[in-house]
Amino acid sequence: AAAALPSAALLLLPLRLAMASAELSGYFGTKSRYEEVNPHLVGDPLSLGPAAAGSRLPAACAPLQLRAVLRHGTRYPTAGQIRRLGELHARLLRRPAAAAEACPAVADLAAWRMWYEESLDGRLAPQGRRDMEHLARRLAARFPALFAARRRLELASSSKHRCLQSGAAFRRGLGPSLSLGSDEVEVEVNDSLMRFFDHCAKFVVLVEENDTAMCQVNAFKEGPEMRKVLEKVASALCLPVEELNADLVQVAFLTCSYELAIKNVTSPWCSLFSEEDAKVLEYLNDLKQYWKRGYGYDINSRSSCILFQDIFQHLDKAVEESKSSKPISSPLIVQVGHAETLQPLLALMGFFKDDEPLKANNYVRQMHRKFRSGRIVPYAANLVFVLYHCDQVKTSKEEYQVQMLLNEKLMSFHHSNETISTYADLKDYYKDILENCHFKEECELPKVNITAIDEL
Repeated sequence: AAAALPSAALLLLPLRLAMASAELSGYFGTKSRYEEVNPHLVGDPLSLGPAAAGSRLPAACAPLQLRAVLRHGTRYPTAGQIRRLGELHARLLRRPAAAAEACPAVADLAAWRMWYEESLDGRLAPQGRRDMEHLARRLAARFPALFAARRRLELASSSKHRCLQSGAAFRRGLGPSLSLGSDEVEVEVNDSLMRFFDHCAKFVVLVEENDTAMCQVNAFKEGPEMRKVLEKVASALCLPVEELNADLVQVAFLTCSYELAIKNVTSPWCSLFSEEDAKVLEYLNDLKQYWKRGYGYDINSRSSCILFQDIFQHLDKAVEESKSSKPISSPLIVQVGHAETLQPLLALMGFFKDDEPLKANNYVRQMHRKFRSGRIVPYAANLVFVLYHCDQVKTSKEEYQVQMLLNEKLMSFHHSNETISTYADLKDYYKDILENCHFKEECELPKVNITAIDEL
């Protein structure tokens, strides 16, 4: 009977790992699969999902323009993450045999093959190409009139390889019918819109390169919740807790997320974490997003006003062309960027804002927070504006209406709590940003040195 034990344990291992993956997959933050926000896609990647209640437009409305800002598809880890994972894995391989007997996780992880190479550095994974091709096909199925043959598609991207490849995959998903001709379309590089944060000196100097800007993140890394996770992981690996830190534990957790997103497998790295640990690590990820890309500092979102205004300039142009009975010159505008492109834009518009800021010391109070990056900007996240022209309306203001979808779900507008708004009302609500948010002035470094981070 004793000899049969290892084989019984081995039989249980896949089941144990699958359960671990299901428990953890909702907490991977910006490394989450798109399927976490749209579970119906697991069974059918082309499904449009359940019809949203109250989402029907009046029959006399026809779409004029679709403007989509996408995050690239599933990607490989960055070189830095791969390097840290390699160091952690090598450390486990050096553990004495006795440790592997006392700690089954050590044996499982030592047997795991380190297949990531630094040359993969954040590149688009094959799954990422599928994410984009399927998204293109679903959008075309949702808005067939806009994606009809010989309609013009404007396709732009950040200069990063994963974004360019995502743009090309999106184009392939549509097939050759649009007026760009072949599937192999040239994607225009536009970093000023897709990587506006790189061009904003105030953001770069005072947030990106300023360690004190991340004081809440650093405090949480040293706090009691993370300490508990560290101790638990150290115990599972038979390592002294001093040999681990929050960054290494996060690398192990994110490896679990990468293996699921890239290969659709449950990695032995997942077995180190419980659902409770995952919630703590998700909060660590969300804290970083909040303070670096969200509501933490005004400049995070104000730096995106250049993209916000560009969206409305194109919508304005489509309205003018429609009023003059001209064909719409840009019916489809698709731009591929990053989580860091979408998150500030959504913050600028006031979405997912909690009453209380996310801080190192309010983890428990933020259990039901709106700001959960995995729900907002998973891989292949997309924000879509659709402009409609409506006939048979009572007032001229109602002639042009707008809907917004985030990850293919209709969003309620702040000013009306409805999922459709007249274009005039939407512009009126965001009047201040449209008229007074000037990228150059917002992003200028202050003449005097800012000493306190709360002055940002």
